Amino acid sequence: PGEEQLPPPALSRHAADPGYIAAPPAAVVGAGLGGSAVAYFLQQHFGPQVHLDVYEPAGVGGRLATVTVNKQQYESTGASIHALSLHMQDFVKILGLKHRREVAGKSAIFSGEHFVLEETDWYLLNLFRLWWHYGISFLRLQMWVEEVMEKFMRIYKYQAHGYAFSSLEELLRSLGGNAFVNMTQRSVAEALLEVGITQRFVDDVIAAVLRSSYGQSVLVPAFAGAMSLAGAQGSTWAVEGGNKLVCLGLLKLTKANVIPARVTGISLHSSEGRALYQVHYEGSEGQGSAFYDIVVVTTPLHPSRSNFTFENFEPPIADFLGAFQPSVTSVVHGYLNSSYFGFPDPKLFPFASILTTDTPNLFFNAMDNICPVNISAAFRRKQPQEAAVWRVLSQQPLDKQQLKTLFRSYYSVQVMEWQAYPRYDAAKSLPPIVLHENLFYLSGVEWVASSMEMIAVAAKNVALLAYNRWHQDLEKIDQKDLMHKVKTEL
Repeated sequence: PGEEQLPPPALSRHAADPGYIAAPPAAVVGAGLGGSAVAYFLQQHFGPQVHLDVYEPAGVGGRLATVTVNKQQYESTGASIHALSLHMQDFVKILGLKHRREVAGKSAIFSGEHFVLEETDWYLLNLFRLWWHYGISFLRLQMWVEEVMEKFMRIYKYQAHGYAFSSLEELLRSLGGNAFVNMTQRSVAEALLEVGITQRFVDDVIAAVLRSSYGQSVLVPAFAGAMSLAGAQGSTWAVEGGNKLVCLGLLKLTKANVIPARVTGISLHSSEGRALYQVHYEGSEGQGSAFYDIVVVTTPLHPSRSNFTFENFEPPIADFLGAFQPSVTSVVHGYLNSSYFGFPDPKLFPFASILTTDTPNLFFNAMDNICPVNISAAFRRKQPQEAAVWRVLSQQPLDKQQLKTLFRSYYSVQVMEWQAYPRYDAAKSLPPIVLHENLFYLSGVEWVASSMEMIAVAAKNVALLAYNRWHQDLEKIDQKDLMHKVKTEL
């Protein structure tokens, strides 16, 4: 496709005007969960006639990728979804997808020398062990996480009433006041010690959970930490057939036009006092560009992640600070070396997932015996002495010696290296949502916390923000005292 022509003069936004357009053409950059969810929500609000182009150079689904081992598919990342993830629950229902069958398995926390905590089949015995080791700390943790989650859940009520926020700080403030904003600026360790949780509990348990979810230490901000801990203690689920089916399904449902091209930049033009965005892209056919009224960028705009240019913006769109945490996922089909974990007889090894403490000589963050994305009724977990598929998370690729430490022998190793999560200790301020009038940035939400549901919440917020700004409904943006407003509206 060659360069397209400028569209006819822009139309004003008032319905009384015969040239008014209720459904402006919109572009979404990226077809991961953020891109597919925002396309779905934009169509929900602007109506089925909205024209949506979604640019994606790689496959739909982004980080929700699967790998194939022995003709079976396995999630390589983003595996579990919290029970309270209401948008994800909705997507699954709307798309007619199913929850994957649960396959029970116990976990333990390994220090490099021994297991500091082991789960048993008995819920009461687990509680007793936690109590015995850590006193009241685990109850205090539960109360702290529940309090954060209870306030966070207000977002669904606000969004159901059409309210949106033009910055991450405003969104957090509406849910939990300045305390929530402060939780993005101080570490989870500091917040937990303050509510009376012991250092030992933080070092053993909290560190292990954060290493397995974010690949980082207890210095991650309190808010990101709370979201990760909620996933660790609540019930979680996954989509039968693979979580990426949500992305494929949403794009199909919205009949979005998926363009297999990489966006290289966005330049601003204006027509009759209205902003028009020219999206420049390159695909297998060469370079092209197209004009839109609304653009949502859902790929990370950090120099290490994308070489994206913004042209003709005044003031210019600033560079994004912060770095990304390199993360390595190794999917290994092999026989676990249980004696490394203190079990000379592999038959007796009882754990399906192993978390690790922050010990200098430990070369992996977590490993788990994973099940395929399609689980039949007859499926059973492999016995510990059988060859199984393990997913090992580490910061560096595992060398031969390290693989030998973890596995007696193996058939295959597939390695995915990716910049998974923000390096949380690196950011002092949160990225903006609004880059320009109708140009929005979705991925910044990951600096608050990174999970599938956080991204879905941000997608709904951006769609509502775009809609409210387009219709100049300022009553629905950044409102104070929303809890009270929503109560009176009911």
